[in-house]
Amino acid sequence: MPLTVLDTRPEVHEDPLDLMDEIDELKREKDAVILAHYYVDGEIQDIADFTGDSLKLARDAAATTSATIVFAGVHFMAESAKILNPAKTVLLPDLEAGCSLAESCPPDKLAAFQEELRTAGRDFVTVAYINTSAAVKSLCDWIVTSGNAREIIERLPQDKEILFVPDQHLGRYLEEVTGRKMILWPGACMVHEIFSVQDLLRAKRNNPGSVVIAHPECPRSILEHSEFIGGTEKMRKYVASLGEPTTFLVATEAAMIHPLKKAAPQHEYIPVPGIMTSSGETCACNRCPHMARNTLQKVRDCLKHGRPEIRWQPFFDKARDVLRRSLLE
Repeated sequence: MPLTVLDTRPEVHEDPLDLMDEIDELKREKDAVILAHYYVDGEIQDIADFTGDSLKLARDAAATTSATIVFAGVHFMAESAKILNPAKTVLLPDLEAGCSLAESCPPDKLAAFQEELRTAGRDFVTVAYINTSAAVKSLCDWIVTSGNAREIIERLPQDKEILFVPDQHLGRYLEEVTGRKMILWPGACMVHEIFSVQDLLRAKRNNPGSVVIAHPECPRSILEHSEFIGGTEKMRKYVASLGEPTTFLVATEAAMIHPLKKAAPQHEYIPVPGIMTSSGETCACNRCPHMARNTLQKVRDCLKHGRPEIRWQPFFDKARDVLRRSLLE
């Protein structure tokens, strides 16, 4: 497959409202739909046709009738959209938008470890968090998101071991809530690992009566001090269920505050770490650099030029079987 030459020149500032109008026109012209993860900037979420977590967006991608899908997220998400829609054009605004979790589990190393386990006589199934490459998905028996992981783990045969890749923190959390001991791959999300207990406790002290909501990708030390643990969609539904104004300390990617505010504007949301700047604003110190590569200009450009495009790969066929069984059935 020929390499795509990326334009590395810095973006020239353009009026966001003009960009939004241009994107709307291009969507009609190209018969395109935009999917945006909760971790991309709010202005992109606002012009998207669908927003959500990985599970919801995978289902939205599978159900769309549009000829072109623009996935404002990261590479593994766009890959999954292509796998579920082989006949459609799937565009990713920036091919460099990767994922530290996906990078922590290369397919060759996973295959070698699986062979070691089989050679040792271990009877196991491999469960992969969706934050993995398509090549890794093709080596697995089940794919889970933070939204459906517990449900799938609880229905797996008790007589088989579970190899869980790549997020050790999510895997450890699932061990605790399901009671299933698992073989954990030593991967972690660069965003969720930056939280420290000291930052969290300081934020709680400075905001009496606040409620901590945390993603299960966070280390156990953070989860132990959290009142609510759940994926992004569950977070959104949780805050929307509470009518009384509350201060929430949010231990996940800072862009998640945008959909939380839209779902329940009566609350106050403070990202963890809750560092106060000299101007009195709270620092969002937990942005994913890969998600941040998505911009309105890049969304416009990929619609306009039809690239970067996710191309079909031979191993997508096997990955498609496991994705459909895990997420759509």
